[in-house]
Amino acid sequence: MEVSNTVLVLSISCLLAFWIWLRNKRNFWKQLGVETPPYSLILGHLRSPFFHGGSVAERVQRIYQYVKSRSLKYVGLYVLFEPWFVVIDLDLIKSIMQSDFQHFTDRAAKEVEGEPLTAHLLSLKGERWKQMRRTLTPAFTSGKMKMMFETLMDCTHGLKKVMDKELESPEVDIKDILGRFTTDIIGTCAFGIECNSLENPDNEFREKGRKAFQVPNKASSSIFRLFLDKSPKLIKFLNIKLVPQDINDFFMSVVKNTIEYREKNNVSRKDLLQLLIDMKNKKDDKAELNMGDSKERENFSISEDDIVAQMFVFFEAGFETSSTTMTFCLYELSKNKSIQNKLRNEIRHVLTKYGDKLTYDAMMNMPYLDKVISETLRKYPPGTVLLRTCTKRYKLPGTEIILNEGVKVFIPIYGIHWDPDIYEDPEKFDPERFSDENKKLRHDFSFLAFGEGPRMCIGMRFGLMQAKVGLITLLQNYEFDVSKKTKEPLEWDPKFLLLSNLGDIWLKHKRI
Repeated sequence: MEVSNTVLVLSISCLLAFWIWLRNKRNFWKQLGVETPPYSLILGHLRSPFFHGGSVAERVQRIYQYVKSRSLKYVGLYVLFEPWFVVIDLDLIKSIMQSDFQHFTDRAAKEVEGEPLTAHLLSLKGERWKQMRRTLTPAFTSGKMKMMFETLMDCTHGLKKVMDKELESPEVDIKDILGRFTTDIIGTCAFGIECNSLENPDNEFREKGRKAFQVPNKASSSIFRLFLDKSPKLIKFLNIKLVPQDINDFFMSVVKNTIEYREKNNVSRKDLLQLLIDMKNKKDDKAELNMGDSKERENFSISEDDIVAQMFVFFEAGFETSSTTMTFCLYELSKNKSIQNKLRNEIRHVLTKYGDKLTYDAMMNMPYLDKVISETLRKYPPGTVLLRTCTKRYKLPGTEIILNEGVKVFIPIYGIHWDPDIYEDPEKFDPERFSDENKKLRHDFSFLAFGEGPRMCIGMRFGLMQAKVGLITLLQNYEFDVSKKTKEPLEWDPKFLLLSNLGDIWLKHKRI
């Protein structure tokens, strides 16, 4: 009887302590004077419409609309037990991402022990991120882009071959073809591997890449993932993986076997993988790798696992974002034939100046193409939200509000890009929004497709280059119209973390 009473008292005491702790947690934003939408005492906003139901883009839009409709610059949310700071004010966003970057140096992504593929540039923190960024930056200069351009152009032969073959059919699944095209490009330019997914749609590179972007299941994608920062041992005990084991094994095998082959046979290629191999073997050139003084370079080293992680994120970020951008671009051009014709005329006019040959300089001399791609990224940003972590106490400019270390900052890209007060009639596809004159009329942080500040997308040049080459190749040779097989209006796939259409996008095309 005494034992039972003791257990009862302990249980009540634990529940009371948890309730007091939770109440203190839930007073975080109130004490700072930051407005907070209604929430659940236990789960916070996790099961609210902000984080539950629909695609990621739809959830981001709900959050943005809530803040905007109340004429607020920011609100506070509780995601399980964590405080998240949602900001839509562009001046404040600029301060967080650029002016006061030293207070927000880390992304919310986390490197997980026992999962080597998570130790990539997007999840690395502090000094480790800074050094890895310096190491990788030379791989994405304009000079390196020119060097890879001809290799990239070789992949267009396969693209035209597949498109010509599909002329026998009334419609073409452009989303699938462009995904295979960018897979071949990344495989060749980054890994030095001929993927041939244009010829072989079931190529393992293509399948593993798509799977990595899917949300695996409700448990591992919601509540349990939020314990990663606080309870990594629990996650390890429950054997919950951010990267599925088959994807981990595939990329580890491909990259390590390639490294072994190159080192044993003294093979060197001008690609991203070779840059990292040379860094690992301390064969780097100080000027080329931009690693600072000799002591700094000596103290920084990378392992084979580090190399695999960087190659993994480059492949993931490179093939899916560029293929979906080209897909949405061709879809919009099919619905707006005057824009399609205007762009095609620019392509032909510029190529005539370069002897009807697509060169790097010719590609860079197509301003209307730049506008069309920017408007596509405005309307269809691959990443719909940016997450940053406060790494140093920060006082919001012009207020007494102080964000403590560890607070997550939520920047709703999709909401900003679709705000009618920033982009009038946001449903309309209008490349002229990105004329020099019109860009000057907007806030410089109103377009965030690649992020901004020191942690903006390192592969922006490469991503734009492969998208431009693909679009030029297709528009130079084919005319496109929307097929009735494409379900309209477009809907977003809730199983993908990046913006992706639910279902295929079918286009009619003909040789011109």
